[in-house]
Amino acid sequence: MKTEASLWANDPVGAQFPAGPPQGKLTPLGGSEPRAAGSVGAFIFDMDGTMVDSMPWHAQSWVVFMQRHGIEMELSEVLRRTNGRNGAECMRILFDRELDDAQAWELIAEKEAVYRALFTPMFTEVAGFSAFEKAARGRGLKVGVGTAGDRHNVAFVLNHLQLATPPQAIVGGDEGLPGKPEPAIFLEVARRLQVTADACIVFEDAPLGIEAARRAGMRAVAICTSHSAAALDGPHVIATVRNFEELIENHFLETLHVATA
Repeated sequence: MKTEASLWANDPVGAQFPAGPPQGKLTPLGGSEPRAAGSVGAFIFDMDGTMVDSMPWHAQSWVVFMQRHGIEMELSEVLRRTNGRNGAECMRILFDRELDDAQAWELIAEKEAVYRALFTPMFTEVAGFSAFEKAARGRGLKVGVGTAGDRHNVAFVLNHLQLATPPQAIVGGDEGLPGKPEPAIFLEVARRLQVTADACIVFEDAPLGIEAARRAGMRAVAICTSHSAAALDGPHVIATVRNFEELIENHFLETLHVATA
């Protein structure tokens, strides 16, 4: 069973979604410049793989969990089928049978406890996230989080990040909404922020999340921590970078017209 981080580089999921036009010209750091303008009122961040560099530890926790339960499935297939799904959806996929909500959430709680134990001593944000989020707030942008993770993982991440100001809206995968690529999580974040979908930019590291942003009518920035740029392409993707330091270096915020009304 493969556990290497390279599993994230070759992504068959992205092939389901049609690619958009070519990215903007490459920056010195390998990302691309923004290619679409428009008024922006809010940023919505996915959490795992976007705010924090957690995906290798999620992968390891899946290995531990499957060994405990005698599940035979290639890790690459588990990651492909579960990334972006809420916890109950993940467990129904993994066990390949119907589970009631109580069973499903009990199982995901077990798996996520393993993940948190593994990631705690290695906790790392995606490079530049905290500085970028602070700078965005300084320009008057609202900030929300839309994740398939549950409230325990959200609390875990925010406690470790120690942001100066908490996100103004958080929607998690345990709130009863369908997981990505359905747009419900992102649309609910926008509703709570009181910002229209077309005024939101989503930051995502996974193809299902990029597709969820498209279905929500939102622009997206692809953060290539766990998938290739090609897997995260789309007509609504306005920039593709490896991390937030590239966005800062490329003066991404300065290119935006911020709607403060």
